[in-house]
Amino acid sequence: MRTTIMPSVRILIFFTILTGILYPVGITFVALGIFPYQANGSMVERNGRVVGSELIGQGFTGDRYFHPRPSAIAYDPVPSGGSNWGPTDARMADSVAARRDAFIRKNGVPGDVVVPKEMLFASGSGVDPHISPDAALLQMERVAAARGFDTQKSDALKELVMRCIEPPQYALFGEPRINVLSLNLALDALEKGYPPPF
Repeated sequence: MRTTIMPSVRILIFFTILTGILYPVGITFVALGIFPYQANGSMVERNGRVVGSELIGQGFTGDRYFHPRPSAIAYDPVPSGGSNWGPTDARMADSVAARRDAFIRKNGVPGDVVVPKEMLFASGSGVDPHISPDAALLQMERVAAARGFDTQKSDALKELVMRCIEPPQYALFGEPRINVLSLNLALDALEKGYPPPF
């Protein structure tokens, strides 16, 4: 029995060290050397202070900002997940209807408008940082009114939204999208008369 157990223990220790310590540490150093920004969490800084990550959505709720898509976990990246409600779950239908009504009411858009799907459904991760250009454009009037923008500034706001559109990844995967944190930071800069931070 000892001849069976000891080789198994040695193999366990060897692979624990190899795959549990050496490999992760090696990959971390390689990533820090080649992709330092991404390896450190794609953190966004303004005036020497970290204000968020490009990869993690934040719960902007004020009328002065563009709102992100809903989150089933209150934008907390630690648990990271969705509601796990299926398409036949009445809670899913109720939440979608409530989110649609809230979006229409908050943004003052016509009741028959097609609300973009990402504003109705939480993402699988709960921290998706992007919305579609349509979702941003439907929020523009609310944001402009809350900030007291005149016609000229409202035109600049629309141009800003268009400039924040990111193309599909590698021109192949996904759809055009807007990072809400980047858009809101650029919006603050626009209001203060600064050039957008991109």
